[in-house]
Amino acid sequence: MTGLAAAASTTSTGEAVQFWILGIVAVSGALCTILMKRAVHSALSLAGTMIVLAVFYLANGAYFLGVVQIVVYTGAIMMLFLFVVMLVGVTAADSLKETLKGQRWLAAGLGLGFGILLIAGIANASLKEFNGLGEANAGGNVQGLAALIFTKYVFAFEITGALLITAAVGAMVLTHRERTERAKSQREQSEARVREGKQVPPLPAPGVYARHNAVDIPGLLPDGTTSDLSVSPTLRERGQVRDVSGESLAELKALEERSEDWLGRGSDEPRSSSSGGVAPKEHKEGAKK
Repeated sequence: MTGLAAAASTTSTGEAVQFWILGIVAVSGALCTILMKRAVHSALSLAGTMIVLAVFYLANGAYFLGVVQIVVYTGAIMMLFLFVVMLVGVTAADSLKETLKGQRWLAAGLGLGFGILLIAGIANASLKEFNGLGEANAGGNVQGLAALIFTKYVFAFEITGALLITAAVGAMVLTHRERTERAKSQREQSEARVREGKQVPPLPAPGVYARHNAVDIPGLLPDGTTSDLSVSPTLRERGQVRDVSGESLAELKALEERSEDWLGRGSDEPRSSSSGGVAPKEHKEGAKK
């Protein structure tokens, strides 16, 4: 038993190098999860930490836990969190004002208490017998893990499952919002726009007649000026609206003429209109006006 215990407590050089390298990566990812300002970066850091933990499981012979860590936690749950954060659009510009006063101090106190409890538990832990991976995985890693979960640690497993279900139901209850007033009909919304003097008719379609119909190109008014209402406000805020001034249209026409010359086409050939509207020459003259 003494030789077996000494062999189990001895660490090889490869294991030590692997532990210190991956341990630094795991701790760095955990710290970045807390300290990163953007929620997307925090989720990616946590995913990296979970992948490192999966490598630790595989290195220690817990193949089932390693695969579950990658497939279930990293591949499913964390990617779901990441996609939800990206769809919701949580950024650093969101309000960080506390809705409940004192919750930071309460969280800090609970974290400190949990840390003291964890350190005390690890300090008092003792392992007198070493069975070894060979004996633990004698009937298979999955079979050995199932035997421990459903026999010796069945109550802890059931309590953990109940806590996870309670957390999921609580999250659904907190995110659910009951409608407190009746939704306005389309007629009521149109009447409200008329009373407020807003844009009564439908918004103009994006694009420039006979040349483009892209959403990032504003349409032209009868006097040749561009209509800001024809482009999405999001594109305007991002500065992704293309220039459709007279100079830009002239440069585009010159580029088309050079392309036709390079392709060997005659300049006298009539150009087809993409939208069946105003011809390019007439459109340019309207833009200059």
